[in-house]
Amino acid sequence: MSSAPRWEREGRDWPNRAHSRFVESGRLRWHVQVIGHENGAKPVLLLLHGTGAATHSWRALAPLLAGDFTVVVPDLPGHGFTTGRPVGGLTMSAMARELGKLLQMLDLAPTHVVGHSAGAAIAIRMALDGIASPAAIIGLNAALLPFPGLAAKLFPTLARMLFVNPFAPHFFAGIARRPGETARFLARSTGSKIDAEGASYYERLFATPGHCAGAITMMADWDLAALKRDLPRLKTPLLLLHGEADAAIPLASAQEAATQIGGATVTSLAGLGHLAHEERPGEVAALIRDFAAAPR
Repeated sequence: MSSAPRWEREGRDWPNRAHSRFVESGRLRWHVQVIGHENGAKPVLLLLHGTGAATHSWRALAPLLAGDFTVVVPDLPGHGFTTGRPVGGLTMSAMARELGKLLQMLDLAPTHVVGHSAGAAIAIRMALDGIASPAAIIGLNAALLPFPGLAAKLFPTLARMLFVNPFAPHFFAGIARRPGETARFLARSTGSKIDAEGASYYERLFATPGHCAGAITMMADWDLAALKRDLPRLKTPLLLLHGEADAAIPLASAQEAATQIGGATVTSLAGLGHLAHEERPGEVAALIRDFAAAPR
C-alpha cells in the first residue's frame, strides 16, 4: 500500500480524469482539473474541497457547471494527488497564497469561488488577503467558526497530538481498509447519504497514510479564530448553502457566521448533510448559477 495516493493506482479511473493535469509551482506539484473553455469566453469558477476530500468530491457538480463556467478544480496541498508542502505548512493563509500562484500559472482569474467546508474558509481568506477578487463566494456547509465551548481548545490540541505521532496516519489508513468502514464513517460523521461509487473514492484516499497525514496536518494548522476576527472585513457577496442534516457543522454555525458578514445570506438544504453537493448536485448547481448570475 502506497504512502500517498498514486495516479496510476488510486487515480486509475478517477472522476473527470480526462480533464486532469499536473502543474509544478514552487514546492508543489498540483493535481488540477480544468473543465470547460479556457479562452476567456466563460467566467472562471474555482471549486475548493474540504479537509480529507479531493477533486472527486466535485465529480458530478463540476460538469454541471461547465456549461456556464470554466471550472477549475484542484486537489489542495496534502490531499489527493497534489504533492509537496507549501512554505508555511498547511495553514489557511499558506494554502490561499499557493492557490493564487497556481491560478497565475494557469492564467485563470476566478470570477466566482465555491468552497466546501474548510474550502470555504480558504476562499474567504483569498478574498480578504487580496489573492483573488471574485464577484461572489459560495460556501457549501462552510467551516468558518471555531468549535463552541471547550471543543474550541480540545479539537486543535488533539489534531496537533495526532500530527506529531508518526503512526497516526497509518492507524487511520488501516481502519479505512476494513470493508465498509469508510462508508459507515462518512454516513456517521457527515449525515449525508452518498452512493457506493462516491464512497469508494474516499476509501481509496483514506486507505493511504499520506492522504490521512495531509488531513491531520491541515486540522493541526487551522486557525478559525483568526478568520472569525476578520469575517466582518469581507466585502464580497457571500451565499452559504447548508444542509439541515449536517452532522459535522450545524446549520446554526452558518447562520451565526452570516451575522458577522454584511450582505451574507444563508439557504438551508432540507434533508441534506455535510456532503450536500454530492447528494443532490443538480439542486446545488442551480443555486450556484442563480447566485452567480444575480445583479450586483
